[in-house]
Amino acid sequence: MAFLSSRRRRARLVLELDDAALGRLLKSFQATAGAGAIATTDLVMAQTSRLLDRSGADWDRRTHRLSVLARCLSESHGPRGWATREPRNASALVLSAWAQVERGRSRGQLEDAAGTADTCLRAAELAPADPAPWVVLLGLSRLERRGQREVFGVWNEVLARDPWNREAHLSMLRYLGPEEVGSRVQVLEFVDAVRARTPANAPCAATELTAHVLQYQSVLARGGVEALMARHRWSQASAAQALDRAAHTWARPGFLPHAAALADLNLLAYALVAAERRDEARPVFEAINGTVAAWPWSAGGDAVSEFEKARVRSGIGV
Repeated sequence: MAFLSSRRRRARLVLELDDAALGRLLKSFQATAGAGAIATTDLVMAQTSRLLDRSGADWDRRTHRLSVLARCLSESHGPRGWATREPRNASALVLSAWAQVERGRSRGQLEDAAGTADTCLRAAELAPADPAPWVVLLGLSRLERRGQREVFGVWNEVLARDPWNREAHLSMLRYLGPEEVGSRVQVLEFVDAVRARTPANAPCAATELTAHVLQYQSVLARGGVEALMARHRWSQASAAQALDRAAHTWARPGFLPHAAALADLNLLAYALVAAERRDEARPVFEAINGTVAAWPWSAGGDAVSEFEKARVRSGIGV
């Protein structure tokens, strides 16, 4: 992944991050949006199928592509129509199920949880080595607030196929948090377990820092004096050490090879600025080079505007 460029770019929200092939497909979606022609939809789904096929057994890249496509197509009939036409195509089934989960998340509930779960299981039967059906089932279980025994069963299915799956780790982190079905203690236990077994440059390497950012944002959201003092949380040993580890390595060219590495660098830049470690944030912003991931910046308002303000605070002009 090429982080650095000879020319600094203006900040822009980039769903695909550094995945150029995915970016071209998203542009095809925009070009055909509103056309309403079945032939056009079929063409776009055919392009989607080819892109996912090219991911092969690179589960990290495939999961990234599926997650972005599902968000973009959550209100489209395309994925469900593709799955109906090709009921033995695992990619079609997974994308359809994931789009339904994303739509359910935006609306607060799933239209057909049992049907979506069945779609995931059929995809798992067709592609037994692929973690994606189980990643989607994990997201569904979170949305449905399923019990921990059931959720950990799904989690173990993901790990058996892809032990460093980024999407699944971040999903479990949120599930175990106090905002969903768990507690702060469970988050700490989960983070400790992940850190103990995870390589420093694995796709799920940002799990620990994500936990600290979520806690920081939770404090900010409460307002009052506690929010005014929130920056001091980054001085606590666990948070400071997590930042130290990431700041010393992540921005090195090639250190983070996974598909969502730029999203993790956005996370790191956000945390360093929040901790007022602006000198360390500067090379991270340079590595990002204007490619904005919506979260965590969106917690403070418009993601691009928040990114730009933080970049300027770190000493980098536009």
